[in-house]
Amino acid sequence: MNDSTTRLERIPTLISNSEQEAVSRVADAIESLIRQRQQEGLSAVLGLATGSTPVPLYRELIRRHREQGLSFSNVVTFNLDEYYPISPEHPQSYHSFMRTQLFDHLDIPDAQIHIPRGDCLRDSVIAQCDAYDQAIRDAGGIDIQILGIGRTGHIGFNEPGSSVRSSTRLVTLDSLTRSDAAKDFLGEANVPRHAITMGVGTILAARQIFLLAWGRGKAEILQKAIEEAPQDSVPASFLQQHDRVSFCIDRAAAAELTRCKYPWLVSMPDWDAAMVRRAVTDLSLRLRKPLLRLVDKDYQENGLADLVTEEGPAYNLNIRVFNEVQHTITGWPGGKPNTDDSHRPERADPASKRVLILSPEPLDDMLAMAGTLNRLIMQGHDVAVVYLTSGNLGVPDADARWVAEFMLEAGADAQDSIAEAALQDLRTKKETDEDSPMLRRLKGFLRRSEARAALKICALPDDHVTFLDLPFYEQGRYRQFLWSDADVNVLREVIETRRPHQIFFTGSDADPSSVHAKCFQVLRQVLSQLQQEAWLADCWFWQFAAGSREWPLDEVDMAVPCSPDELVRKVQAIYQHRSQMSQMPLVQPDHLELWEQTRARNRATAQQYDQLGLAEYEALECFVKWDPWTT
Repeated sequence: MNDSTTRLERIPTLISNSEQEAVSRVADAIESLIRQRQQEGLSAVLGLATGSTPVPLYRELIRRHREQGLSFSNVVTFNLDEYYPISPEHPQSYHSFMRTQLFDHLDIPDAQIHIPRGDCLRDSVIAQCDAYDQAIRDAGGIDIQILGIGRTGHIGFNEPGSSVRSSTRLVTLDSLTRSDAAKDFLGEANVPRHAITMGVGTILAARQIFLLAWGRGKAEILQKAIEEAPQDSVPASFLQQHDRVSFCIDRAAAAELTRCKYPWLVSMPDWDAAMVRRAVTDLSLRLRKPLLRLVDKDYQENGLADLVTEEGPAYNLNIRVFNEVQHTITGWPGGKPNTDDSHRPERADPASKRVLILSPEPLDDMLAMAGTLNRLIMQGHDVAVVYLTSGNLGVPDADARWVAEFMLEAGADAQDSIAEAALQDLRTKKETDEDSPMLRRLKGFLRRSEARAALKICALPDDHVTFLDLPFYEQGRYRQFLWSDADVNVLREVIETRRPHQIFFTGSDADPSSVHAKCFQVLRQVLSQLQQEAWLADCWFWQFAAGSREWPLDEVDMAVPCSPDELVRKVQAIYQHRSQMSQMPLVQPDHLELWEQTRARNRATAQQYDQLGLAEYEALECFVKWDPWTT
């Protein structure tokens, strides 16, 4: 790579096409260290992380152990952190996580595994932390430290404000960190408020460091850690002080780096249409000048002299990009019948389309496209919503208890009813127990009822909604999902039967271990099996953004306006998913409710279009067209 493209990056960063490509590099370094130390008769000391990010690496190490005979008998490990207070047997403890994800599958002796204890008495925490640092020193120090990065920029549980010289200690968790863990603990109220973590100083003492990150959700914080000066508010930025650190990330996670987002600032790019649109819209938004008011001087003074020279003058560029952005806006997401569609995002024919909306969990569809869904129905399209998973893992026990008690109060047969069985499970359930099949079933019923209530507000008939309950989800848990042919076969039957003209979906740039990503992987496998079907050539794919974010303006291919009344209905539809109101990660500093976050995001998108000089709308829902055969 040309050095100029990375000149703004303060940390060596390797961008891979997939997480598997990235973890293979890190696994190579670990294997080389282990084999070298085996030849020397010495131990290899690894610092390990938890969470979804390192799971692909751990699976690769397990594969090398099973298939290539890589022994871990000489490996000593030290984990970064543990929740406090929590018992090692708790299903969400990092003791349990590491056993399930790695240690139970290797030949590493138990005595060589070190994880902070989250169940020690409060007055012994300091002594335990000091002993942990001493054990690292006694082992000769950490040879290779594996890290992830949180949305607050934390490494381990070193939250914003952590000192660069900090050692292993008890910390208070940031509210955003606890919010991100809410689904694992069935509600933010159940997430421990404290944790024991290696300090930044402890981490920096490692001889070599690899930080892994996947998915678009990590892009913004990675840019700060990699390109901005070290700061207490982004603890990962302190890694700039280490002389053997590498960030290994996928392309989605690299999206905000200058070489990816603004390549014209670090090199002389080939100006394709997508890059031109990105540069011009970004210039307009940064200068707060409508597209049609930009002048040559604006380009020349903001790093775009090359663009205006090659593609200008400014007036021509402005008109070109203005038209491109304007043509993304449509009130007819299924295409407008009997009209010229040459400048519309969707084709006019057929006038009535079969539309398939694939929602990974109940609520994802409402957050992203409730207004668009309603418009498709009102404009006469045959719309079907398919919930790929039940979402039952995201229901707090308190909500399940309320539903079960309500069912019994309403007169359900207490002798053999699901409600009574679920209540009995809740009465006997211990902190370390996972939900029983009956309890998960009841929670799934709750999410189905919420989804149906929301769809009624969007005017979708009951017989146009399907709950697939894909096996990978029903048989798994967060961070531990593995899809199989059984999942592919279930979704394939739905798509083959319906033969849609439009498929709305999400997940292509999500964290690979997430529900969204697993559902997307299943969809891709289905499409690879069906690619020779003639009808599929007439199917267009529209991707909605998942969770709490929206597509960057320059990537949007279709923007659907929501009127004030439509936005109100969208908020009402979201609110039907009451069991999720405390479950979704908070992204706003003032901790807005989920429906408030969504409304604010859709309004902000409309305001951006307005800033570009286009029509002013109440709100906009955005989509990116996807070609499964070229992506």
